[in-house]
Amino acid sequence: MPLRPAISAIAALLVLTSGLPVAAQEPGPQSFQLPEGCEGFVTVQKRDCSVSNHFTCDFDPQGHQRRADFDERGMTYVGRIDEETRWIESFHVLAGEGERLLQGEVDPASFSALLADGVDTYDFRTETERSGIYHFVGQDRLTGRQVTIDGVTLDETEYQITAYSAEGVELWRSAGNEFIHRDWRMFLSGTGTLVTSDGAFETDDTPVEFIFPGEPGFMSINPKHGCGAMLSSLPRSFMKETANDHL
Repeated sequence: MPLRPAISAIAALLVLTSGLPVAAQEPGPQSFQLPEGCEGFVTVQKRDCSVSNHFTCDFDPQGHQRRADFDERGMTYVGRIDEETRWIESFHVLAGEGERLLQGEVDPASFSALLADGVDTYDFRTETERSGIYHFVGQDRLTGRQVTIDGVTLDETEYQITAYSAEGVELWRSAGNEFIHRDWRMFLSGTGTLVTSDGAFETDDTPVEFIFPGEPGFMSINPKHGCGAMLSSLPRSFMKETANDHL
């Protein structure tokens, strides 16, 4: 099956149903309109002037969940993970690049292993529309520390991940701390350092607010925190969004 139709059709559906094309938003609070058959369960406002809307769709396999990210320019990312947080498919809106997991992973990511053993390693490949194959190797480890953010209790993790080209050339690597929510079976971004051929960049995508159905700001596309500030020179790009895919 061609990669572009498989992934872009879903991303296009989400962009269209949001009613807000990228870089063409009107000012003021607005909400992400989910496709028919989908239901949101939490909106996360983050420190880096971005907001993530998490939702499930009845046309997906059981245990799968989706995420749509927005910044000041509009939608930047749409992704789907399974119940083990494997990166099933992604679409990086600003880069116009789709990505999907290649089956037969050497070491599949396992949220269950992380919970049971306190550490999970992974080694897998993804296929992109234009850039070819990417190879990811890394691990997540529970630090034993819990934090409470906006009334939500999270477990802290320590991570490291390296991305390689199909030829084995290192493209980038990242390390830092993230969080997991055990019941939601998902990662939430935190702080880290991303190292590329252009240098090292500090990132801070830590959650600030959790907004639930019925609360003001649920399914908002308007980021609230850290906007307008002089942030890192790291561009919001395919590379950065890929580094945060399993969140």
